[in-house]
Amino acid sequence: MRTRLTELLGLTRPIIQGGLAYLARAELAAAVSQAGGLGQITATTLESPQALASEIARVRALTDRPFGVNFALGHRPIDDLLETALAAHVPVVSLTGGNPAPYAERILGAGAHLLVLVAGVRAAKKAESLGASAIIGVGVEGGGHLGRDDVGTMVLTRRLLDAVGVPVVASGGLADGRQMAAALAMGAAGIEMGTRFVATQECIAHPRYKEALMSHDIHETTIIERAIGRPGRALPSTHVTSIQQKESENPSLEELLPYIRGEVNYRSAVEGALDEGFVWAGQATGLIHDVPTVRELLDRMEREARESMQLLARVFERGNGHHD
Repeated sequence: MRTRLTELLGLTRPIIQGGLAYLARAELAAAVSQAGGLGQITATTLESPQALASEIARVRALTDRPFGVNFALGHRPIDDLLETALAAHVPVVSLTGGNPAPYAERILGAGAHLLVLVAGVRAAKKAESLGASAIIGVGVEGGGHLGRDDVGTMVLTRRLLDAVGVPVVASGGLADGRQMAAALAMGAAGIEMGTRFVATQECIAHPRYKEALMSHDIHETTIIERAIGRPGRALPSTHVTSIQQKESENPSLEELLPYIRGEVNYRSAVEGALDEGFVWAGQATGLIHDVPTVRELLDRMEREARESMQLLARVFERGNGHHD
């Protein structure tokens, strides 16, 4: 599969694995990269720069394919972590959830490709002006933290394709090859998936989390943290209900923080205490029915995408025949 994204990053499949907070570790990142996509380590939930250096080394021990390091901005200072990644000459750095301006020049100067996740046209244009190699546009269907505009993936992707000249990657609610084909047909250079990669064998998510992704339907996710201006989509739970009740009181960040801090997410996502915390999930939950290996998933997605493209070609062939 050849697109602007695969040619830019040296991939064989135009699929990026999202940051995934505590879950994007070396095993998952290496599996995605080895299967032809772009795997990523998440940096800001690791305890130290040394831990990040160890994860980078583990990825390189498992695959010689390109991979990335993701930084979720706004949660903690990232300068020491970023310096570690750049000193290790990682090929790709992605920034999500904040202003990329303080970091773009340093990343590009180190020779890494810069990917920036956005939820709107204005942010995309800014990222392009800073030298971003590609833009990832996340629609409201996605899991985890989203933009404030509540714009769907298909509409956002179409707008971004008109707004910027660098490759655009579609993200949000995507889980299979038919959706990938739709994004590619629209002009996107690839897709990013988060929730779908949680439900793979190489992901360290607790089995209860993976089972919950298979049991919930597309309408059974919910938004939290909207009261503090950073909405995110999660699976329902007793604790999520408590978060939403607290948000109805118009709390400050300090008042809400005990409910949403990273340790609470970790307790559910990795330790499996689903009702004692929260887990992120997009509307792709309704499309997840198994827990394959990463390679099985990407092989299947490529087959589905090819079948969809062949179907589209037949539509035009029939149309041409009719007009003849």
